[in-house]
Amino acid sequence: MNSRQDQLQAFDRLLTIMDELRVQCPWDKKQTMETLRHLTIEETYELGDAILDNNLEEVKKELGDVLLHIVFYSKIGSETNDFDIADVCNQICEKLISRHPHIYGNVDVENEDDVKRNWENLKLKEGNKSVLQGVPKSLPALVKANRIQEKVAGVGFDWEKPEQVWEKVQEELQEFQHEIKLGNKDAMESEFGDVMFSMVNYARFLNINPENALERTNKKFSKRFQYLEEKAKSLNKPLKDMTLAEMDVFWEEAKKL
Repeated sequence: MNSRQDQLQAFDRLLTIMDELRVQCPWDKKQTMETLRHLTIEETYELGDAILDNNLEEVKKELGDVLLHIVFYSKIGSETNDFDIADVCNQICEKLISRHPHIYGNVDVENEDDVKRNWENLKLKEGNKSVLQGVPKSLPALVKANRIQEKVAGVGFDWEKPEQVWEKVQEELQEFQHEIKLGNKDAMESEFGDVMFSMVNYARFLNINPENALERTNKKFSKRFQYLEEKAKSLNKPLKDMTLAEMDVFWEEAKKL
């Protein structure tokens, strides 16, 4: 691994290249925080894919892309004299120190849950009007549900045992089934949302990240379906002309693979 000096030199090199690109490259000169925003989101999702695939070479690459964006935003901020990369680094350092009084102060903690509770309480003392204030509005619904539950649990609003959460899941499923029988689409959607929210909560109690779990299933399904497509292609038979029984043979083969 690189020494701290090598790490600092590499970071300095990136800052220098960013300065040069901002002056010399027509594309880089035109970028604003607004034009970079959607690209940053895309890069973050690509990093997430690499992590789920456990592809460390890709993780390294995507981390570089995300770091570039952080440096890019900081460069733009320096041009308007609002902030630069040093301000960004120092601000997060100060936050980490203030949010970890059990490391940099005299607060005692027994476990991870104590740390989370302290974190949320400190945020309220810093001026946040709600523990949910830090949950981005634009988060995907599944991720947002998980973050909401983590936030409120951090201040003690939580179930005591996983069994209680599972009972809630079953209760919500019954209510969902009831609305299905009545045929009220709006109520069905509402109850389905409650079922999903409860399942996310149950996953949290089992230390399962629901977003990761669902994405793993997406990838698994896609690979199996693509295997099915390849088999159908080898037979020169379009999928739409195959029976479910025929497709199921290849599906089971894919599962074994």
